Formats: sequence, structure tokens, C-alpha cells
Amino acid sequence: MNQVASNSQLMDNPRILVVGSSNIDMIVKLDRIPRPGETILGGEFVTAAGGKGANQAVSAARAGGSVTFIARVGSDMFGDQAIAGFLAEGINVDHLVRDPASPTGVALIFVGGDGENSIGVATGANGNLSSIDILNAREAFAGAGILMMQLETPLETLQTAADLALDAGLRVILNPAPAPPPPPPATPRGGGARPLPDSLLRHVSILTPNETEAESLTGIKVDSPAAAAEAAGQLMARGVQTVIVTMGIRGAFVADAATRQLVSAFKVDAVDTTAAGDTFNGALAVALAEGQPLDQAVRFANAAAAISVTRIGAQPSVPKRREIEQFLATH
Repeated sequence: MNQVASNSQLMDNPRILVVGSSNIDMIVKLDRIPRPGETILGGEFVTAAGGKGANQAVSAARAGGSVTFIARVGSDMFGDQAIAGFLAEGINVDHLVRDPASPTGVALIFVGGDGENSIGVATGANGNLSSIDILNAREAFAGAGILMMQLETPLETLQTAADLALDAGLRVILNPAPAPPPPPPATPRGGGARPLPDSLLRHVSILTPNETEAESLTGIKVDSPAAAAEAAGQLMARGVQTVIVTMGIRGAFVADAATRQLVSAFKVDAVDTTAAGDTFNGALAVALAEGQPLDQAVRFANAAAAISVTRIGAQPSVPKRREIEQFLATH
């Protein structure tokens, strides 16, 4: 179990801590996503750095945050590429572990002509990110203001991170993606094959599901702001302080103890939505860490996500701070 050589000199006072996954994305762009059993020829193939944790770390770094990333990658060329990319972004990788047994995670992505996508992931080293890895990185929690997590690493590892965040006084942003499977008919509403325990949700300052994820967590079909409000209310009753349901072209529905509002999205021509949610979350974390009010932080995150969907690839599509500010100034 080998850790990456220190680069703490890049970042003396990190504010945002990301626990999550790192993948290499293999992307095929087609006129449309193939149906089961169908082969479509003539696609365009590209590779790009990805993984929800890595995407969110890069998004936060490019949006102006100081980021530390806790993750696992394989002892392979994809791991080498990932680490080189993080260092180039100024991300602290002091607590990124090289896994000696499992390869770097891989995502196979089909992107249709309308920008929608279909993704399959080989978890690889991401599945080995452990509570011990988190505890070994305890010092990183003391220097952060926000912890950001997703669901591409083991749930017990996220619980350990959330516990440490509570002890350190960090706000916790949990992006519950990929969505837990929908509950089977015999399961009570709000269940599912991988439900999120209340012990975790009670530590979550901000939960950021999309419509599908909100439905998977609550059993409520989120097809309108009213339905988003109902789902958010259910999640807040389980202990979450704030729920932000991202609703694609509609925008983001924000709910907390005092607020129920839809923050509108920006209209753009989408070519690839792969990293929209991750870009949103990273930019949101930075805006909140800077002290922006919640509605302004969501608007900032909406702008970052809007820029990202106009480009191909996960991390290559993530905008830098100046691009977000220019976009907001002209929209």
C-alpha cells in the first residue's frame, strides 16, 4: 500500500477535502446510445480523466478552491496519468494511495448526439478505499472547511469520513451518485438495495441528488418542483440540513429550514452531460467555502455546469474560475 510522494508545498491551507473515486473514462460519441444487443458503427473515441471524486476535486480546484483529494488508484499507467493530472491542477495528493492489487477504475461511456450518456464502471481500486485510509488522512480534516463525497467508494468509508468531519466541524456535501437501485416492490418507500443510513444523513449538511437519485432515495418520482420539494422534505426529516435537487434544464431546487426555491438553469447547447453534476458540486463547494449565500452559490454552480455540458469529456469539460465569472457576467 504505497502513498504518493508529498506535494503539500502546493497548498498550505486547504479548504475543501474530497473523498471519492478516480477513473479513466473511455468515451464513444455516437448519433445515439445503442439499445441492448445493438451495435452502432461510426463513433468517435476519446479517453479522459474521470471518476466522480476526481471530477469534483478538479471542479473545485479550477473554480478557485484549495483541494485535498483522498482516493485510491492502481499501480498502473492510468494511475500515473491520474496523479500527474491532479498535480497539474494543484490538488494535494498527500493522501492518495496507490493500490498494489487492483487497477485504476475504468468507466465506459456512450454519448449520444443529444448529449445524454450511458455509463458502465469497473470500480477497481476505488472499491478498496477503506476507513483505514480515511483515518490515516485525519490531519487533512483539521485544515478543511468542507468535505465533499459521492457513492463510488464503500459506504462504510464515507461514514468514517463523515464522523471525522463532524468532529472537525466541517460542512459535508454528499452527492448521492450513482443512484442507489430503485427499491423492489416489497421494500417500504424510501428503501432500496443500497439505502443511505440515517447515521450518515444526519452528518450531511447539503445533499445534492439529481431527479433519478432523489427518486431512488425516497420513492417519489421527481418530475416537477413540487415533487422535488416533497422528496427534499422526506430527506430533511431523516437528518439532512439542506437538499439541492439538480433538475437538468429546469435548474436546481433548493430546500432548507427556511427556503423552497428553484434556481433556474442557463440555456446552452449541450453536447455531453457526463460531468455536469460533478462540475456543479465542485463549484458549489467553492462558492459556499467563500461565504456566498446559498442561492448565489447555486447560481455559480449552475453556470459552471452549463459551461461543462458544451464540451466533450469529464475533466476536460470543467471550466476555470475566470470562465465561470465571464459566463455569469454575460448571462
